Amino acid sequence: MLARIHSFILTGIDPLLCEVEVDVQQSGLEKTTIVGLAQTAVKESVDRVKRAISNSGYAFPAHQLLINLAPADVKKEAPALDLPIAIGLLRATRSIETDCHHQYLIAGELALDGRVRKIKGALSLAMLARQRGFRGVILPQDNCREAAVVEGIEVYAISSLAQAVSFLNERLPLEPYELDDQPFTASALSSNLDFADVRGQETVKRAIMIACAGSHNLLMIGPPGTGKSMLAGRIPGILPPLTRTESLETTRIYSALGLLPDGVALMDQRPVRTPHHSATAQSLIGGGSIPRPGEVSLAHHGVLFLDELPEFSRHVLETLRQPLESGEVTIARVHGSVRFPAQFMLVTAMNPTASGYAADNPRARDKYLSKISGPLLDRIDIHVEVPAVPYRELTSRRAGTGSDTMRRHVADARQIQQARFQDGTTNGRMDSRQLKQHAELSDSCLLLMKQAMDELGLSARAYDKIRRVARTIADLEGATTIGEQHIAEAIQYRLLDRQF
Repeated sequence: MLARIHSFILTGIDPLLCEVEVDVQQSGLEKTTIVGLAQTAVKESVDRVKRAISNSGYAFPAHQLLINLAPADVKKEAPALDLPIAIGLLRATRSIETDCHHQYLIAGELALDGRVRKIKGALSLAMLARQRGFRGVILPQDNCREAAVVEGIEVYAISSLAQAVSFLNERLPLEPYELDDQPFTASALSSNLDFADVRGQETVKRAIMIACAGSHNLLMIGPPGTGKSMLAGRIPGILPPLTRTESLETTRIYSALGLLPDGVALMDQRPVRTPHHSATAQSLIGGGSIPRPGEVSLAHHGVLFLDELPEFSRHVLETLRQPLESGEVTIARVHGSVRFPAQFMLVTAMNPTASGYAADNPRARDKYLSKISGPLLDRIDIHVEVPAVPYRELTSRRAGTGSDTMRRHVADARQIQQARFQDGTTNGRMDSRQLKQHAELSDSCLLLMKQAMDELGLSARAYDKIRRVARTIADLEGATTIGEQHIAEAIQYRLLDRQF
């Protein structure tokens, strides 16, 4: 008998409908064959499924078994196909007597005793079910919260194969899972770090506030012990929470990789990723034989912090140029290409020289900076110097600017941008059309820009970066137009253009 079960696989982070066909022939010797580009994890599922069925009290068919996974031209590696295969075998042998499984997308990894384990990509599975018009999904209990975020479908959480069989045989009524009163609170990850703890560095705090207000890329350069890492660690505390759309996009990435914390429905805090400088290009950008997202995608709608920037491999840093420009990563393979979202705020820190301190010999400085290419520096909107803190400021009892104040200013500026663009775009992400419309310069501002271009040798990209930063500075002041003071401050943040 032939049985068909609907499940899914992930291509990158996008769900693809997978039809599991199970054919049981009662003639010939016992043999099980899986076709459809099944990878090792799926091929091994036969032994898991066999033991799970037997240990759940059902008879495993001792016949010729053919399991086909369609579409046959896409690689499949997820153990989430265990449960659909088991249900297909039990339906083909009439242990499941109804056809109500056609109404659901089914996914789950089986333990040898029949328990159903957590899978990756449950949120994408629920989105696919709604898109394809299924009544609902049947999936492990540990995944029910993230799947229940998707409205318009029923989510049935199961803990064992026997429970799934009883439900499909309509002998065990189950109620669809519903979220509690706080469905979109992902975690209690709110930062308790305050910028007021950082002594001095008011100029740097100002630059950080501007960067967060407009989602601009930021480079901090200064000797060791000046507070660069302290400042970077407090940036998440002044960023606005994720919107509903941003939360769905970000959560889907973490769900696809199985990185979503237990019990989390949606992420409400902007992600912060801090890879070590030994990171490879694949870990940073993504890749693999079956492409997976990298750190830049895990930082989507959040912050990617690269400490000791020149210590990263130059090849690795050059891979950042595409996502910084386009907000996405495209990974090409023989069978096609996969795109991952990567719209993040890049925050970097570095010393002026390899020794960590400013050198009188310009060669040492230039040699260290040569590890970072000009095109990459050109894509960083704000360069700010982090000087050594004077003793008087270090021992002062007067508190500096705190996170509450900075957070309020950032939120006000973001509200202005939301009203301006209506689609979640920030000043740092304005395209050429938006830049022309919302960052128009007066004659006096154009004259100031011309002088900066001539003296600093700025590129056309740097010219646009200055206009974007100036627009954010104006928003922080509540100004409708960009003034000379806004342009002048934005030019000051092209530190490496001025000095090197």
